[in-house]
Amino acid sequence: MSESSATASITPVVVRLKLSLLRNGLRQSGGRRAAYVASAVVALLFAALQLLGLITLRGDTHAVSVVVLLVAVLGLGWAVMPLFFPSGDETLDPTRLVMLPLRPQPLVRALLAASLVGIGPLFTLVLLAGSVIAVAHGPAAYVTAVFAVALGLLICVALARAVAAANIRLLTSRRGRDLAVLSGLVIAVGAQLVNFGVQRLGSTGLSQLGPAAEVLRWVPPASAVGAVDSVSKGSYGLAVTQLALSVGALAALLLLWSRSLTKLMTAPDGSTLQSAEPAAKDRTSTGGLARFLPSGRTGTVMERSLRYIWRDPKTKAAWVTSLAIGLIVPVFNALQGTGSVYFACFAAGMLGIQMYNQFGQDTSAFWMVAMTISTTKDAYAELRARALALLVITLPYAALVTVLTTALLGDWSRLPEVLGLSFALLGAMLATGAWTSARFPYSIPQGTHKNVAPGQAGLAWISIFGGMISAALLCAPVITLTIWANVSADGDQWSWVLLPAGAGYGAALTYAGLHLAAPGTARRLPEILAAVSKG
Repeated sequence: MSESSATASITPVVVRLKLSLLRNGLRQSGGRRAAYVASAVVALLFAALQLLGLITLRGDTHAVSVVVLLVAVLGLGWAVMPLFFPSGDETLDPTRLVMLPLRPQPLVRALLAASLVGIGPLFTLVLLAGSVIAVAHGPAAYVTAVFAVALGLLICVALARAVAAANIRLLTSRRGRDLAVLSGLVIAVGAQLVNFGVQRLGSTGLSQLGPAAEVLRWVPPASAVGAVDSVSKGSYGLAVTQLALSVGALAALLLLWSRSLTKLMTAPDGSTLQSAEPAAKDRTSTGGLARFLPSGRTGTVMERSLRYIWRDPKTKAAWVTSLAIGLIVPVFNALQGTGSVYFACFAAGMLGIQMYNQFGQDTSAFWMVAMTISTTKDAYAELRARALALLVITLPYAALVTVLTTALLGDWSRLPEVLGLSFALLGAMLATGAWTSARFPYSIPQGTHKNVAPGQAGLAWISIFGGMISAALLCAPVITLTIWANVSADGDQWSWVLLPAGAGYGAALTYAGLHLAAPGTARRLPEILAAVSKG
């Protein structure tokens, strides 16, 4: 068989392979079929609504700004999709084909054709079609729109494939699965950014999109849609330049993809090998961290807890999400001019949650910790060290968010009372978190996106929400003092007292909570071990 015939025959084979993978996956269970059909219906319904909305924009002054930004965001979504959903498409992993006698160039063409099969490409096609309809005026613009839609779709698909091929060693490794766990953070942060943008547009109008659109209309794949608008306005030279940029971007992505495939098919996989040098560096970093911690059991437990935060995927994802949301909520509300300086307490609340289910974070490895606890004193030392490890991060972070929020709002007179309230809330959550960790422990499954083992959802609800309500009630004295300082005639001159009062009250609550939780922890060790090892 000649090379040309082999090249011509590989594309339909790979497309049929993609269809077979999709069909066989849906045959595995009725639940999977129902989920696929439901997601397809929702995606297509949303695409249809977007199409109608884009068509109604036709003739609007700001239509080009809207569609250019929409296509730019669409391209960004295709770029990050493989990083957070590496297992969403089996054909995204080209290492499955490395043992076959295939050349990179024919394989690129075949995989590109197979990539056009699915809900994602159809959704993208509908949005691109609506975008060009919104800005196309005249026969020449409609002809250009056909090429623009094709170019935009191919760029999006090739971008996803190039990113996946360049990072496939990472995405199929343990660190890649850890990265996928952090997708919840991106969704949470993205939701806040979208909310912030929508509110800004609601108050100032679509004219705010103009400056960003003027830049993005030269960035593929948005440049393809920008070319349609340029033709509609009679700027044929600009349109040719924008189309050339899109064609050049597609060619560059295909070249990058081809080189990545060549490397994957010819280079050995050393992504999981650890050399002696990184191991030596790790030992050095261990010693460096231990130097700043207390000696004895306290320092050992603190170091272990901090290493869980840095290395364990679930623990890392929970901490990063809490840190991000604890900053975004008060700061974004302050930037919009609708926030209050008391929103800064949100940071202390989000970080205080990390004290709950302390032993569940250890999973089945908790038995090693349980072997070191034989008395109430041992249990108290364990809980105290874990609380101190949290305070290493939470205290400066809560103070930083409070100062930043106060600076944005310019309400410096309330800084002492907000800091005192934040420290009191943090102490209350550390106290209730220590008690609920011993009384309502539950397992956190590893290797999945679930945060609670089957059958333990009730324990998780009681532990977290019950503890949070109790913490709010424990903060009632400080809250009462804060209200008095704001409504009393001479309360302003005493508001500074709330800082030391809140900090001292929070420290007393933490001390009392740890002492109350220690006896139960020592007494219920077998039950805690059984609960956290489940699943």
